[in-house]
Amino acid sequence: MLEIERKFLVTSDSYKKEAFSKKRIIQGYLSSNPERTVRVRIKENKAYLTIKGSSNASGMSRFEWEKEIAVDEAKNLLLLCEKGVIDKTRFEVKVGNHTYEVDEFYGENEGLEMAEIELQSETEMFEKPSWLGEEVTNDNRYYNSYLSKNPYKNW
Repeated sequence: MLEIERKFLVTSDSYKKEAFSKKRIIQGYLSSNPERTVRVRIKENKAYLTIKGSSNASGMSRFEWEKEIAVDEAKNLLLLCEKGVIDKTRFEVKVGNHTYEVDEFYGENEGLEMAEIELQSETEMFEKPSWLGEEVTNDNRYYNSYLSKNPYKNW
C-alpha cells in the first residue's frame, strides 16, 4: 500500500506513437487535503475510490489505498466532489522494464503533459526516454489534487 513514483514534464508528444494504451480519465476530489486526499476516478468503463496520504520528504513515497467501485456510484460521488474536475487522457508507454503513464490534460489544465513512473524503491534505476523532461516529483503544484484547485492555465 506504499506508492513510490517520480513525475516529469514531457518535452514532445512523440510518446503517443509509442503508447500501447490510451484511456480517458475524469476525476474529482472529495478531499484535497494534502495529508489525506480522497479521489473519485472514472477511467473508461471502470471507476475507483482512492485515498492517498501525505508524501515523504523526497516527495516520492506515500500511502495509497484504492478500491474499484461501480461507475454509477462514481458518477454520483463526483457530484459531491470539491470544485475542479480533472479531465485527461492517459497514455501508457513501455520503456525498458518500466511503464510510464503520460497524462495529457484538458480544460483549465490544457497544455500540461506529465509522465509518472512507479518504482519498487526510491533508488531503483530506470531508463529515461528522449521525450522525458524536467523532474517535478517534489513540486506539489503537479499533484492532480492541486491542479483541481489551481489550474495550470493560471500559473
